[in-house]
Amino acid sequence: MRGAERIIGCGVALSGVLMVILGAYAAHGLAERASAAMVSAMETGVRYQAWHTLAIFGVLIAQRVFNLPGWRWVVALWGLGMMGFSGSLYLMALVGLSVGVVTPIGGLLLMVGWLALAVSVVRAPARD
Repeated sequence: MRGAERIIGCGVALSGVLMVILGAYAAHGLAERASAAMVSAMETGVRYQAWHTLAIFGVLIAQRVFNLPGWRWVVALWGLGMMGFSGSLYLMALVGLSVGVVTPIGGLLLMVGWLALAVSVVRAPARD
């Protein structure tokens, strides 16, 4: 694994452990301290983090196999999107901090990341 891939791989692992911790807390501890709407927001954040953490891991593998151009953009967009979208939901559910426009901007970054992946796949070199 090269430098950037190693760093991103460690980020995937840390995101994975964080998602398990937060998911467990949402399922077993948050309901006693927060409303059902806040528990649902937390679960939504964990779900989106889970899917995008797995997607980043998949892009790391695909990059090695298919030499995807622009893969770093995809990973960056998803990483920032997870921090904005899921992170803002976590702040809202855990400490009652509403960060307003950050949640939809994070969601938009996740969507743009998927579009960037499509462009990367189209631009990937043909294989025999």
